[in-house]
Amino acid sequence: MGTEYRKASHTVFRLEVHVVWATKYRYKVLKGPIAERARELIRRITLEERAEILSGTLSPDHVHLLLSLDPATSISHLVKPLKGKTSRRLQMEFPELRKRYWGQHLWARGYFAVSVGNVSKDMVTEYLKHHFEGKEGTDTFKIDEGH
Repeated sequence: MGTEYRKASHTVFRLEVHVVWATKYRYKVLKGPIAERARELIRRITLEERAEILSGTLSPDHVHLLLSLDPATSISHLVKPLKGKTSRRLQMEFPELRKRYWGQHLWARGYFAVSVGNVSKDMVTEYLKHHFEGKEGTDTFKIDEGH
């Protein structure tokens, strides 16, 4: 399997992030029809927000997604509608959730996010260190170790 890049009008990119968020009080409510509907909503919202689901799991009390993000989409601007819209719709469609959460938020506060990829920070640093060796007219961004 080769490196797969996404393309926009003037951009080629591969920005992948692992995002996790949990139900409030870690209640195990993401089962059966609620889980199916949550999965549908998450798929629709990620498309609307120019993200692509590469992989994911819906556990009874949390969501794991491996996403490919458009460079114009910040993680926080993606997670906000994912959590907000799914909470609102699921509570509207499933009265048992409204009773359990008293009409409040379905999801716990916050989320976890980490970037993933095939290239490490050390690999990029080493590449940049040697990329322009011997080429005139090039300059580097020097890192001041004191700051």
